[in-house]
Amino acid sequence: MKKLIRFFLVSALVSGIILYAISSLNQSEGYSSGNTLTIFNWGDYIDMDLVKQFEKETGIKIVYETFDSNEAMMTKIEQGGTSYDIAVPSEYMIDKMRQEDLLIPLNHNKLPNLKYIDDRFMDLPFDPNNKYSVPYFWGTVGITYNPTLLPNKEFKSWHDLWDPDLKNEIILIDGAREIIGMGLNSLGYSLNDTDPKHLAEAYNKLKKLTPNIKAIVGDENKLLMQNNEAAVAVLWSGDALDIMWENEDIDYVIPEEGSNLWFDNIVIPKTAKNVEAAHQFINFLLDPKIAAQNTEYVAYSTPNKEALKYMDPEMVQDERFYPSPELTDKLEVYENLGKKNLSIYNDLFLEFKMYRK
Repeated sequence: MKKLIRFFLVSALVSGIILYAISSLNQSEGYSSGNTLTIFNWGDYIDMDLVKQFEKETGIKIVYETFDSNEAMMTKIEQGGTSYDIAVPSEYMIDKMRQEDLLIPLNHNKLPNLKYIDDRFMDLPFDPNNKYSVPYFWGTVGITYNPTLLPNKEFKSWHDLWDPDLKNEIILIDGAREIIGMGLNSLGYSLNDTDPKHLAEAYNKLKKLTPNIKAIVGDENKLLMQNNEAAVAVLWSGDALDIMWENEDIDYVIPEEGSNLWFDNIVIPKTAKNVEAAHQFINFLLDPKIAAQNTEYVAYSTPNKEALKYMDPEMVQDERFYPSPELTDKLEVYENLGKKNLSIYNDLFLEFKMYRK
């Protein structure tokens, strides 16, 4: 028994020494115990040099994780296995998360740089008075195409995608809201439509597009377009801009029938353990020079009006990516459809993908 007690005492001593060494190492690197910020963001959606800069300036260690869909993000936050201090959901998901009491109200007094956000992007229906969220990036969904591979072809409308000459040439986003929404818009319906007859029409029209579809993919779409392996893609505007930087032949258009105007926003989930550091980081990202650097890396449109002064004028003046208020007023923001209707969208999209096979 004494040997057993001695064993436990020695084990405890060794464990204590190890823990002390780890703690000392963290402090020597400028991190104090418990001073950690855990961020949950989309993949490749921040300039990591800025993360390092924030760590260096504040001594706060950042743990950074990524997700690939709003639904996956919300599920993980609901489960509560990881205490995320910051997350970056899209507009309709923010509405859902606040309704389900998954967000902490922001303290605007700790966000003085919020004054730099364009009023157009504040106080939107999914979060009145920005009680829970701060605008991060925004953009549109449209048609990216390569005119050199498609001589004499113009793209002004969603209907242009159904051209028989585009057989096996089109890449689609792997997203139910985007593709079902595209089908609805092409018929003149709202991309938030929940009428079963309209959804059935959209599904049947999408089925007729299948001969033209080369692939339904995620990030691979950029590589396929850059390398001229596909002529057309339905993409988010930021991905289109990424491609255009790599391949100058590529162009992008917002279809005349309408499309999605989306917003990604920063929130503090109920799981947060370091609310103070979360506010510090949000305010850091709202600094105009920081926002400009982040925007030039991510390539999506910034809602930070002061950041535009520090960016390439050619980029800021490009109406494909910074469309006029007159155009953005005609676009639609995704609404929270509710679990039942969202399941219908997801089921239709899954059926559409299976139909292709």
